[in-house]
Amino acid sequence: MPADAGLSRLDGITLLSPLSAEERAAVARQCRWRRFHANEQIIDHQGDSRDVVLVVHGRVRVLSHSPAGREISFDDIEAGGFLGEMAAIDGLPRSASAVALEDGTLIAFLAPRPFQDLVSGRPELAMAVMRRLCRVVRIATDRVMELSTLGANNRVHAELLRLAKRGRVEGATAVIAPIPVHADIASRVSTARETVARVLNDLARDGLVERRADALVVHDLQRLEALVEDVRAGA
Repeated sequence: MPADAGLSRLDGITLLSPLSAEERAAVARQCRWRRFHANEQIIDHQGDSRDVVLVVHGRVRVLSHSPAGREISFDDIEAGGFLGEMAAIDGLPRSASAVALEDGTLIAFLAPRPFQDLVSGRPELAMAVMRRLCRVVRIATDRVMELSTLGANNRVHAELLRLAKRGRVEGATAVIAPIPVHADIASRVSTARETVARVLNDLARDGLVERRADALVVHDLQRLEALVEDVRAGA
């Protein structure tokens, strides 16, 4: 277990926030702890592990690969989040892989039985798990619709809108930090990096986005949302 007392109690894990400090420390004692390097695999698609992954420090990307080896990115999980609950619940193989995005990413692995006992005994935790599963389904549904109905440029707009809404919103402006990597956006919307670069350059010329040293700024969030919704309405 890590030396830092705050980390060892899992104080930063949002799912466990309803628990007392003593209860979180008890959960921490049931966990298997490990640090990962950037790009190191945490869980494997179709793997046999069933542990729930608690992201204590760092960031984790959920992804898969096509038969040709093309990376398909689904979501990034920040510190305080969790993943892997589906395998812990239904006992089936992993539906995706997960890799660390930062050196020193600290993961606490909670085995299926303690996770099931914890959630089944605390309705507020069960609701939190269900809300996360609902979010996963909604994101997947949106992306299936986008892949089926929108062109590549419009899919980039839609992904940029998602990132903006998850960023720091200040009135009509949204700040996305760190700056999204073109390859990461491309892997999420099934297009090429060159397409992402072209779309962002077009938006910058129109004054809708601005690239700064440490962030991408969307100057008019409503305008970007209208751009996305207009295309969806006509699809």
